[in-house]
Amino acid sequence: MVSSLTRLFGVENLELAEDVVQETLVKALQQWSYRGVPENPEGWLWQAAKNHALDVLRRESRLRKILAGRVESMEPEQAPVKEDAFEHPLGDDQLSMMFIGCHPCLSRESQVTLLLKTVGGFSVTEIARAFLLPDATIAQRLVRAKNKLRAEEVRFELPHGGELTHRLGAVLDVLYLIFNEGYESHLGERLVRKDLCEEAIHLCRLVSEHPVGKTPKVYALLALMLLQASRLNSRMDSNGDIILLEEQNRAAWDQDMIKTGLYYLGLSAEGDELTHFHLEAGIAAKHAVAKDYKSTDWNGILEDYEALLQISPTPVVMLNYAVAVALAHGTKAGLQELLKLKDHPLLKTYHLLHAALGELHERNGELNLASESYREALTLTAHKAGRRLLERKLARLG
Repeated sequence: MVSSLTRLFGVENLELAEDVVQETLVKALQQWSYRGVPENPEGWLWQAAKNHALDVLRRESRLRKILAGRVESMEPEQAPVKEDAFEHPLGDDQLSMMFIGCHPCLSRESQVTLLLKTVGGFSVTEIARAFLLPDATIAQRLVRAKNKLRAEEVRFELPHGGELTHRLGAVLDVLYLIFNEGYESHLGERLVRKDLCEEAIHLCRLVSEHPVGKTPKVYALLALMLLQASRLNSRMDSNGDIILLEEQNRAAWDQDMIKTGLYYLGLSAEGDELTHFHLEAGIAAKHAVAKDYKSTDWNGILEDYEALLQISPTPVVMLNYAVAVALAHGTKAGLQELLKLKDHPLLKTYHLLHAALGELHERNGELNLASESYREALTLTAHKAGRRLLERKLARLG
């Protein structure tokens, strides 16, 4: 809805679109509780949001200049994205918004942050967790990005030719982060948000079907998403508690999705480019084809992480590399690598580092240190399922 309203009313009214959508959803919650859900809820939401935006613009006496004939063809009760009136070269308003939001006047960090907010619907806190940055930094980045787009008078128009290709990298970064938040949510009750994963896969498929997206790195990202998503139904039990990889029922993994993911992984091998999507998809594939946890190709996974460190030496990759060392070469070797990261400025407040330290200390028989690490991790996460897992581990230690 935000993307469609922005296309309709212009990028200069992006904040208006966001505000109107939020207010429309609140209105729906209030009215539908008493009147019931309408027959066409999507159409109701779209029409209410569009009318509200028109009212705001009329009050501001800027309707004629902003609309410029864009609204006349709109039909009442028409839902965004799905109808013919919304067709354009990429076939999806959200995807078009991604390419438009990756305008060269913005830095890559600002592009990704803005699109996670406007297209992914992420909160400032969720984006901050994804970047391992303070909320205030992300909030300021969003304000500056919107002001820059307004100052540059950016229009809701798809770039052409090489410019579309130039923006592809940032679009893939956004899809990657949307999927990751769905696969392992940073906030709330649920570890998994399948809606986000499905939306990221849907948008990535659209990119892969467009001429600009028929590239190895797009296929690699799609392979990564499909291979990871094949395990979604096995990651939580009926009570919403986390099931660790070694305890998951592999018979419940989606084999069709794994086969499709391996197909796209094969397509991604064409050409000379090797991206972090390729390496992460390779790691996911090794998990997907392993008969059980013990027979997983941990040495191969470690080699992939070593290569990944050369391409993308992010703090989270460093953490995953250390865990892979433990699985390939033993607990003590992995613990040595993890301890090197304990004072990393971006990881010392990251709960998964302390959770991993707790696990390896426990395996190494250092129960007091394990307990300290689990307790530290508890103070650093607000995720309810994650907290329950840490509490179970502490209870196990007595």
